[in-house]
Amino acid sequence: MISRILEVPAGSDAGTQIPITTFHGPHDGPRLALIAGNHGYEYPPILALQKLYERIDERALRGSITMVHVANMPSFLGRTVYFSPVDGKNLNRCYPGRADGTVSERIAHAITTEVIDQADVVLDLHCGDGNEWLRPYVYQSVTADEALNLRIARLALAFGIDHVLVDRGRPVDPAKSVYCSTTAVTRRKPAMTVEAGSLGQTDAESVETIVSGVRGVMRDLGMTEDGPPALDKAVYLDPSVVVTSPETGILYPLVRPDQRVKKGEALARITDFFARVVAMVESPIDGVVLYVVATPPMVKGQPVACVGTPR
Repeated sequence: MISRILEVPAGSDAGTQIPITTFHGPHDGPRLALIAGNHGYEYPPILALQKLYERIDERALRGSITMVHVANMPSFLGRTVYFSPVDGKNLNRCYPGRADGTVSERIAHAITTEVIDQADVVLDLHCGDGNEWLRPYVYQSVTADEALNLRIARLALAFGIDHVLVDRGRPVDPAKSVYCSTTAVTRRKPAMTVEAGSLGQTDAESVETIVSGVRGVMRDLGMTEDGPPALDKAVYLDPSVVVTSPETGILYPLVRPDQRVKKGEALARITDFFARVVAMVESPIDGVVLYVVATPPMVKGQPVACVGTPR
């Protein structure tokens, strides 16, 4: 096991650090990358890697595991939702990054070159941010490569969360991948984004869901003998829609995660700062609420909820 600090040098703004641990097994096997903290207010993935750090038996490991304990240190230490307090950017919209960019772009570049490019399989571990009330689910990307699609689909079942959002709209250009997991996928590596936990909480159930999911993936990849088995079936959500706000104001959610909604049903109302209703946000499809923003601040164009249709 090797733990190190990856230095992100100062550029147009302050530099930062990324704590990374790599476990090397004595036998050949896949190189698995686990990335937590692309959004610094999403705590269960960060805590899950702390638990996994203590539980991995390197002597019985086939292959290697690289843990990015906190990808976005400025956001983590600054306790900010979505955006870095340094450059105002969303790290998980900056991939594959730039060596000469702002701090979020330099972090993305460092993770792309030092972690994703060295891995065979990538898990980008998330949860509902400090404003998002969420039920657990995973994203299963669909590409033009059927062999890669089968590997990603297997990864989703191995993780063990039974709601799978079928994601058909991700970028295909490796130089403009935008998202962390998509950076791996556009490089023909199976990868997945995981969501478990919400509202800036550190609940043990969400942490253990992530720990169990990683152990399931390790077992399925042949890296370990133990771990939960893959699911036989899942609830696939296709299509899905992220519903954004038409107005800035104060948000009142009207639904909860896992709730079934009909097309046209109200998801939330938005008032101005004098309590006058300025918008009703409706679901554009029939489906299940995967997350809904549950804190009052709302900015025009930002997400209000995500709804997916089970198939």
